[in-house]
Amino acid sequence: MTNHDRWGDADILETFRKREYPDLEVIHGMPLKHTGSSFSGTVVEFAEGDRIVLADGSGHTETFAARDGAFMHNGRRVALRAPAAAPERAPSFTASGSLDTGRTSARVARASRIWVEGWHDAELIEKVWGDDLREAAVVVEPTHGADDLPAAVAAFQPGPKQRLGVLLDHLVDGSKESRIAAMIAGDDVLVCGHPYVDIWQAIKPDAIGIDAWPEVPHGRPWKDGVVQELGFAVSPGRFWSEALESVSSYRDIESPLVNAVEQLIDFVTAETPSAAP
Repeated sequence: MTNHDRWGDADILETFRKREYPDLEVIHGMPLKHTGSSFSGTVVEFAEGDRIVLADGSGHTETFAARDGAFMHNGRRVALRAPAAAPERAPSFTASGSLDTGRTSARVARASRIWVEGWHDAELIEKVWGDDLREAAVVVEPTHGADDLPAAVAAFQPGPKQRLGVLLDHLVDGSKESRIAAMIAGDDVLVCGHPYVDIWQAIKPDAIGIDAWPEVPHGRPWKDGVVQELGFAVSPGRFWSEALESVSSYRDIESPLVNAVEQLIDFVTAETPSAAP
């Protein structure tokens, strides 16, 4: 299959013309994007057929009518539904490789959080580790960049019962990200990362049908450069939606990201010892 066959002739608006959308069971902490306003956030409240409340990385909330097709999840428009009772089934495993316990009911989110740099990071983590995160009642929040992290961490006020895990792109020696990590790391803040310029590169090339991620000259917008170098006649947003759809489990993700996310989940869910009498 050539790049042109897969990407060039696709009708980008096809999904938007459909009147029926796939059902999506809404779980507290799930990332969604409201198509009308482009507001992206995680679910903090949902009433099927009525309304839904989303919170962005800064804690700002917006309330929307819960209409079918008005929200996107993993790059696709969906119809939001309350979780159904889990049927009896044989043991299975989640996309992260964990034992699937079958829990579908909403849980109160932990005070601890995992922060990631952008919306694409949050979507990829949801795709692979979403079941585990909902089981552990952990919310992943995009911070939309790393520059303001020191102030954001101070405002969050991490503590033994409110831990913070931070995932950074391009966390290599001498990088801006490494200097920021040194500023915010502490007993109740764990910073993990991967060496890739962008979360896109953490997807194995063969998972999306390319030979390798291209080199993009310094100073050129990286995502635009990738799409152009690969010869795809689509927007970066459309490319990401297709790439994300191609990911089915942790096996499609490079080991540095897998290891980083697993460490962060373990850190924010670890039980802290009670104080000695």
